[in-house]
Amino acid sequence: MANINNELEYINELALSSPSELIEKSESRYKNIISDVCRRICEDGGREIVMLAGPSSSGKTTTARKLSEELSKNGVKTYVLSLDDFYLDRKDIPLLPDGTSDFETVYALDLKLFEETVNALLRGATVKTPVFDFIEGKRSRESFNEITLGETDAVIIEGLHALNPVITDKIDGKTLKIYISVSSRIYDRNGKIILNKRNLRFVRRMVRDHKFRGSTVDNTYKLWKNVAVGEDKYLFPYRDNADIRINTIHIYEPCVLKNAALKLLNSSEISKEYKSDAQRLYKALEMFEDLDAKLVPDDSLLREFLGNR
Repeated sequence: MANINNELEYINELALSSPSELIEKSESRYKNIISDVCRRICEDGGREIVMLAGPSSSGKTTTARKLSEELSKNGVKTYVLSLDDFYLDRKDIPLLPDGTSDFETVYALDLKLFEETVNALLRGATVKTPVFDFIEGKRSRESFNEITLGETDAVIIEGLHALNPVITDKIDGKTLKIYISVSSRIYDRNGKIILNKRNLRFVRRMVRDHKFRGSTVDNTYKLWKNVAVGEDKYLFPYRDNADIRINTIHIYEPCVLKNAALKLLNSSEISKEYKSDAQRLYKALEMFEDLDAKLVPDDSLLREFLGNR
């Protein structure tokens, strides 16, 4: 993280004087990390399971895809699986004390199916991997993906619980454990925190959920409370199990997310419970210079939250 200049004044100065340089610095840093991780996987050789965990809006989907693409370029055929596809049917999900379903717990996953699937893949067997239907709330009985893992192939398994020993201890073979997150805050030159790590992830999620899921800011705030509890309980205690950590911050992201975020944070629909935090975030984002979202490269991780140009 030493090579990241995450100071507000530096970001704004480059946003005004050389926006292309600001963007290129962030994008190159992330691409170099992906290349380094892929080099390590290629050097390991043999069938490999890559476990990729990270909190909400850390960029798991994009990182898994980019790792897969880079590995494929280097001759390692790679498949990507999501732990979400191993959910139990909704009716079988464990319950919280208040009687609601606990979707965050590792025991909401079909652990037996996961163990059978991954270890069959490591033996070179042809496996039908599940596809979860989130609308129906159950595993699809018609849709599945058929995979046969060659001797030098890799599988990337991404999800909240990918570093949890309840999951990883069931794998009878080589694993490389990766933890990704936004791991830097943004400060001003006096050392005051302008946006913390969770703030940056929340802004990403808020913009994405509104654009792609029709979610109001109020709804994102309501969901975020449970998400944060789940991360604290089921993810963060295991992040030290990772072999590799990836910091997915793109220091120019407040500049390109700013306009969309400010409109949402100024919504009259935000309830009183979240109003003060929304106002605090609004004031923080106002401090950043604007950058047109069209400047964000098509292959940037930030496209996961902004969408295509």
